[in-house]
Amino acid sequence: MAYQLSKQQPANAAVVFGGINMDIWGRPDAPLVQKDSNPGAVTMRPGGVGRNIAHDLRLLGLEVSLVAPIGGDVYASAVVDSCQALGIDLSMAPVFKDMRSSTYLYITDETGDMELAVSDMELCSALTPALVAPILPRLQAGAVVVDANLPPETIAYICNHCPIPVYADPVSTVKALKLQPVLHRLAAIKPNALEAECLTGQRDPERAALALVDRGVQRVFISLGAQGMIAADQKELLRLPGLATRVVNSTGAGDAATAAIVLAGIRGMGLRDAALLAQKAGAVTCRSESANAPELANILD
Repeated sequence: MAYQLSKQQPANAAVVFGGINMDIWGRPDAPLVQKDSNPGAVTMRPGGVGRNIAHDLRLLGLEVSLVAPIGGDVYASAVVDSCQALGIDLSMAPVFKDMRSSTYLYITDETGDMELAVSDMELCSALTPALVAPILPRLQAGAVVVDANLPPETIAYICNHCPIPVYADPVSTVKALKLQPVLHRLAAIKPNALEAECLTGQRDPERAALALVDRGVQRVFISLGAQGMIAADQKELLRLPGLATRVVNSTGAGDAATAAIVLAGIRGMGLRDAALLAQKAGAVTCRSESANAPELANILD
C-alpha cells in the first residue's frame, strides 16, 4: 500500500530513499545539569535524514520523491501531511500499519549544539530490496539519494541496480559502515571526519578523502564543522575554511549540505563550487530553529 500522489519525475528531480520520522527536541534554558530535570523547551517536528534531505531539495527548487517506510501510528499522519504540503511525492512510500513510526529524540545544550540523542529507526528495516526492486526501473530523475538508516542489503541493491547517479549520507559512524561495499558505485558522499575515518581507517581527513576517491567514490565532501570542508575527486583535493555562522540548532545542517551537493551534481557544478554551496547550506541551517531552514531557498541568489 502507498499514499497516492503519483507523477512522473522530470530530469531536474531527485529521488530519496531513506528515513522519515518525528523529531522531538529538548533545549534547556541554561547549561545542562546531568541526571536532573532541566527547565527548557520541547518541540516536535517531522524529520529524519531522508525526509530532511527531501525537504531541503524542495527548498532548492527540485521535484522530489521520497521512498521511505511509513508507520501506522499517530505520528504517521503528521509526517505524511508535512510532506504533501511541501509537494514531496510519496506515491512510492510503503505503509506499514502495524509498525510504529520512526522517532528521533534529541537534547541540545542551551546554544542548540547536540548533547545526546536516541534514534528509534526500526521501521527503516521494513524497506527491503524486494520493495525497491520494482521502483528503480521507473525512476526518471537526475539523482538518487540514500541515507544509511536503510538496511545494508537495501542500500547495496539500490547502488548496484540504479542507472541514476547515487549520492549517500552516512548518517553516523556505525551506519556509515553499510556503505563500504558500494563506495565504488557512489557519485558523491558527505561524511564528517569521524565517519570518514570509520570508512577508511585514516584519521587525517585529507588522507581519508583521497582513500575514498581511491575506492571509487567520484566526489568526496568531508565536513569539518567550524573548521571547514575537505573536497576531493580524481583531479584535485581542496581544503575550504569554515564559514562564520551563529548556531541556533545544528540538527539538519549535514542534511542541507547533502542536498546542496546533490543539486550541484545535477547542475554540473565544479568541485569547489559544490563544496562552497554545501557549506553555505549548512551554515544557513545552523542559524535556523528548524532542521530545514526556509532561507535555503535563497542561497543560489
